[in-house]
Amino acid sequence: QVQVVESGGGLVQPGGSLRLSCGASGSILSLGAMGWYRQAPGNQRESVARITTLGSTTYADSVKGRFTISRDNAKNTVDLQMNSLKFEDTAVYFCKVVVWTMGGPPSEYWGQGTQVTVSS
Repeated sequence: QVQVVESGGGLVQPGGSLRLSCGASGSILSLGAMGWYRQAPGNQRESVARITTLGSTTYADSVKGRFTISRDNAKNTVDLQMNSLKFEDTAVYFCKVVVWTMGGPPSEYWGQGTQVTVSS
């Protein structure tokens, strides 16, 4: 059993910053790629940022230069530093991790989501 938990969401004014954190725990042999996604009301869930086991990162065009994803392999965590936040960044943010457990192929696990609201 694997648990993925996000934290750090909240209300922030435009131009402000937030840092999201995500931790994976449980029967983990190793972690693969980790990523952040978001879903605004009425929209499909979209990829925001992704980081591989070796630290290679990719970002959605809409967040490039403003968001930074990082991971700590020793702690099984992935963070998303969000700067210069805009109204359109308002969404529920989800963490997804690829996990290897004993005796099986890798599986994807999602967190429950954390709300980020950008409002004046």
